[in-house]
Amino acid sequence: MKKVLVTGGLGFIGSHTVVELQNEGFEVCIIDNLSNSKIEVLDRITSITGVKPSYFNIDLRDKTAVKDFFAKNKVDGTIHFAAYKAVGESVQKPLEYYENNVASLVYILQEMKANNLNNFIFSSSCTVYGQADKLPITEDAPVKPAESPYGNTKQIGEEIIKDATKITELKAIALRYFNPIGSHESSKIGELPIGVPQNLIPYVVQTAAGLREELSVFGSDYDTPDGTAVRDYIHVVDIAKAHIVALKRLIEDNNKAQFEVFNLGTGQGNSVLEVIKSFEKVTGKKVNYKLVARREGDVTAAYADTNYANNELGWKTELSLDDALLSSWKWQETL
Repeated sequence: MKKVLVTGGLGFIGSHTVVELQNEGFEVCIIDNLSNSKIEVLDRITSITGVKPSYFNIDLRDKTAVKDFFAKNKVDGTIHFAAYKAVGESVQKPLEYYENNVASLVYILQEMKANNLNNFIFSSSCTVYGQADKLPITEDAPVKPAESPYGNTKQIGEEIIKDATKITELKAIALRYFNPIGSHESSKIGELPIGVPQNLIPYVVQTAAGLREELSVFGSDYDTPDGTAVRDYIHVVDIAKAHIVALKRLIEDNNKAQFEVFNLGTGQGNSVLEVIKSFEKVTGKKVNYKLVARREGDVTAAYADTNYANNELGWKTELSLDDALLSSWKWQETL
């Protein structure tokens, strides 16, 4: 049985990926320092799959702890999610974002090199494209100066990995997500932001549930059909499954380069107001919202060209925006 390390494995995308890995017969060990997740997620994963992943509470900024983990645990692949991920917060706290997102990546890659471990999947982001010149966005689109420190940490991360593949046996795939939403059909795991949500969907569901007074829609004067920003919203389970496909590609030596990049999206853009209307339609719940000024770091529109991922990875999305929003609401109801 192949053993996989999932950093940030109790977080939103990480927990769903752990479930899919276990469903595919992988043995999983999780590193998570619980800075933006909860330990109960471990039991929730176990109740879905019937298998308890091994868990290590390690802060990846602690170089000695990272070294110790890799000295004691031989893994066939590493999927690296652990990172701070809020665009707005990164503008306010850039140094914390660089320390957490960049230093921890370096420490992991150093120890993988020291222990001859070669299969690495990086959780990247469409933020690396910045304000794209044309839509939909292909993997060949230029990487623009980042609009936020968060986006910059993903750009820097990809550069570090690419450089590492040139001097080691490392094989790596960066998966550039567009906007992951939704939750597992069991409603046992989902997006669980600590404190005030920084992403749209948790704020939508919390507002509908009465936990938030109203949703602020940032920007109503964008050059889009209804003036609100357009994004490619993809179900988290579809994203999780893409990680399994990418990992197998590396383990089976089917990669065509030492470092590869794939967009993970639906190929469809939806505006913030379209998302709100879709949510209200599938749940029957009203969302109290107001239009406010644009937010620093946000781009007008971003949605993926999915042809390369579909054809080269043999992966495509199976779940719709309505599916994702309904699952998000069911998850909120269990909370």
